[in-house]
Amino acid sequence: MSNQETFSRSRVVVIGGGYAGVMAANRLTKRDDIAITLVNSRDHFVERIRLHQLVGGTSEAVVAYTDVLSPRVGLVVDTVASIDASARTVALGSGQEMTYDYLVYAVGSTGEMQVAGAHEHAFGISTYEEATRLRAALATTPADAPVVVVGGGPTGIEVSSELAEAGRNVALICGDRLGPWLHEKGRAVAERDLRRLGVGIVEGARVAEVLDGRVRLDNGRELPSSVTIWTAGFAAPDLARASGLSTDELGRLVTDETLTSVDDDRIVATGDAAAPSGVAYRMSCQAANQLGPLAGETVLARLAGANPKPVSIGFVGQCISIGRELGLTNLSRRDDSAVAGRVRGVPAAKIKELVCRSTVWVMSMEARRPGSTFGLKDRSRAGKVQAAAVPLASATPPAAS
Repeated sequence: MSNQETFSRSRVVVIGGGYAGVMAANRLTKRDDIAITLVNSRDHFVERIRLHQLVGGTSEAVVAYTDVLSPRVGLVVDTVASIDASARTVALGSGQEMTYDYLVYAVGSTGEMQVAGAHEHAFGISTYEEATRLRAALATTPADAPVVVVGGGPTGIEVSSELAEAGRNVALICGDRLGPWLHEKGRAVAERDLRRLGVGIVEGARVAEVLDGRVRLDNGRELPSSVTIWTAGFAAPDLARASGLSTDELGRLVTDETLTSVDDDRIVATGDAAAPSGVAYRMSCQAANQLGPLAGETVLARLAGANPKPVSIGFVGQCISIGRELGLTNLSRRDDSAVAGRVRGVPAAKIKELVCRSTVWVMSMEARRPGSTFGLKDRSRAGKVQAAAVPLASATPPAAS
């Protein structure tokens, strides 16, 4: 390829190499005239939905990028310090600068610790590095020492059950109730199986403060804790807000329904870091694997001088592992509202493992045959957006690059 041909190629930079970022980058390879660069802080793909297994010692939770990323995508192992939308550049942590024609913002999410003492005395589990530190801390903690898991959502359930099955003395602080998203029948299954594993479930209370060796609840009760694990709440990294872009209260980039930033039509967000119309989807692998390719399609449409299509994704339920042998699959409507339909026990555990493997398979399929994967649709989405009445920026495409 000549230097002139290289220079004329449109440059797309994808920030973040998680589920959504990889899927977006792979989808962009539908066109041969795009130079695609993925910037990620690690040289391997992290299976975030297996991080509780990393902590429990039953999985390493990593996959080589060569297994999931198209060879046409250039991988830069670095962090992004800032985005200059007016100059169309990103500053890397190493001091280098990258120029883009389009930017895909796929930075994912991190744990949110807003309670006093949590940063000092609790372990997160939302990133590979956090999970690795937690695993090391548990390795030096006596097996019968008290462990407190904060947060009764899917991550809290999976972490607490994984550790209890390994013989740990675990208490799970759930806030108002265990599994708030679950249908009441699914919640009953989760509670029963957690208690059978020996998990102490604390409902109707929240952590007010994390201290050295204990946690204090908002009802005044204190629980001993040699290791406190924080899974209560997620937020997006602060990169977009710090770069002067519009975000929601959790730091997600606000976009229109095509995933295009309301500030700049050269920036497209996806996955956990996107808040389309201010009505964000639930932060999840299930959403990210569908939103990633759609972000790629938005960029492809703009490069072709066409109007991007509004995105629509649908959910099928939530798969939760309860230790290595049991699980719960709580089905849902396409709009992500839980229904009574459920699978439990050993069959649900097998479904969960199949889901974990299929996410990797889907990424590898998109790498080999971009455009071959597809998602579901939620026909109720338009009504929710209209009801939210969030003003949107114009989605008029710029001149083709």
